[in-house]
Amino acid sequence: MSKDHFVLTAVEALPDYHLRLTYADGRVFMVDLTDRVNTTDFLAPLRDSILFLHAKVGFAGRSVDWIEDELDLGSDNLRHLAIEQAGGIGHERIWVWLQESGLTLTQAAEALGVSRRMMTYYRDGEKPIPRSIWLACLGWEAVRPKDRSLPLHTPSAREYAALHA
Repeated sequence: MSKDHFVLTAVEALPDYHLRLTYADGRVFMVDLTDRVNTTDFLAPLRDSILFLHAKVGFAGRSVDWIEDELDLGSDNLRHLAIEQAGGIGHERIWVWLQESGLTLTQAAEALGVSRRMMTYYRDGEKPIPRSIWLACLGWEAVRPKDRSLPLHTPSAREYAALHA
């Protein structure tokens, strides 16, 4: 995680498990941690609203810390979550898609019709992922082309099952 766009410059804890996050690239995000605080065991101490309000920027801006070396959340994960909550496509989706598809960056770029550099930007969160790119990832999953040719139609449920057998 060496990208400056993941470096926090400020964090403000707000009521009801919300954070306002300011990153080194000037972007400001709001993130709602209610579900995570209420359902994740290691975040259980944050159910104490007084503790939650003591959020601060962690070492080198790479995390939000509540209890140093014990209770923190990574700045990259928080940015991803904030983007997703705002209706965008977070960079971690590309990481997961690459892992699950088994494609290299070069193969993925070719499959999506973008440059390898742009694919790297999306994967690393340096550029926002357009909805059309994410839909193309989902479409690729639906048809899993065996070669360079693309299918002429969307597979039926039976054809989809056969492609993924």
